[in-house]
Amino acid sequence: MSNMKISFFPLQKRSHYLIFCAIMVGVMLLSFVMATRLGSVELKFDVIKRVLANKITGRTVYPSTWEESTESILWSIRVPRILTAFIVGAGLTLCGILMQALTKNPLADPYVLGISQGASAGAVSVIMYGYLSFLGGYGTMVGAFLGAVISIILALRIATIRNKVTATQLVLAGIAVSAFFGAITNFMIYHTKTGSDKVKTATYWMMGSLNGASWDKLKYASIAFVICLLMILALTRNLDVLLLGDDVAVTVGVDTDKLKLIIIAVATLLTGVIVSVSGTIGFVGLTIPHITRSIVGTKHSRLIPASVLVGGTFLVVADIISRVIVAPEELPIGVVSAFFGAPFFLYLIRRSHGKFGG
Repeated sequence: MSNMKISFFPLQKRSHYLIFCAIMVGVMLLSFVMATRLGSVELKFDVIKRVLANKITGRTVYPSTWEESTESILWSIRVPRILTAFIVGAGLTLCGILMQALTKNPLADPYVLGISQGASAGAVSVIMYGYLSFLGGYGTMVGAFLGAVISIILALRIATIRNKVTATQLVLAGIAVSAFFGAITNFMIYHTKTGSDKVKTATYWMMGSLNGASWDKLKYASIAFVICLLMILALTRNLDVLLLGDDVAVTVGVDTDKLKLIIIAVATLLTGVIVSVSGTIGFVGLTIPHITRSIVGTKHSRLIPASVLVGGTFLVVADIISRVIVAPEELPIGVVSAFFGAPFFLYLIRRSHGKFGG
């Protein structure tokens, strides 16, 4: 049985848990405010307040005394980007929780089954060769989603032995599928003329970027995230039981095969959608569940809402850093998340040595 518990001082009382969530909501709102102001062009709080009041209410609450470019930067670029960052961070965190529950491996993340590399290959093929161009801006999204679906189907087929799939087989199959689609992606980039705009776009996108965030993409990602979140919140008790082992779960009446299929389907859908709007952003789905679990405990009814807040807020802050650290240029957000996530990953490996069994 796997020990998924990494708790330093978990908040056992409901009141303490609610206080923690309230604090995180406050931090989230503060990060939103700072993200609207900071960037290559710094905006004043007073202008931000006036523009947002007019846009949100749909009427002229304040007379327009600012430049049109200022309004465009705030409402058309920064606000959808901030909200997209939150959705992406929250979605990756939710996928991380699901993968850790599915594999009973505390070092699993949303990309453990090769879903991310499959999505990347699908998106890069659209960027490079113009497949699905008739879908316009949604072409990359659809390509990423199709790549994610193909990768998980392939991983499941490889992992199925005598009509049975174990967590270990699935992880190993995921590693193989990830390497396969990674090779395809690199071949497509290598095969295209070096220095071309397509290569630059694909390379930058693979490092993770929210530069192309828009209201349309935000709507697409938000709908997928909300649907997946509601589905998983309805299964929190079953997820708790699944961590105790398949035999125990079956004994208490949980259909483990059905539950695993739901987890895989949700993780595939959500990861495909996220990768399609943000590219590949690593470590969020691995580290954030651990950090939150150490504070609120392992019960999924608590872990999921708290982790969603922490993960979303983390990526908003990471996006702020990516926009200001080398301004007026922009650092790929995947680089920022890896800078903070990689050391914590090494810490998890050292801490889990000898504590997490199969």
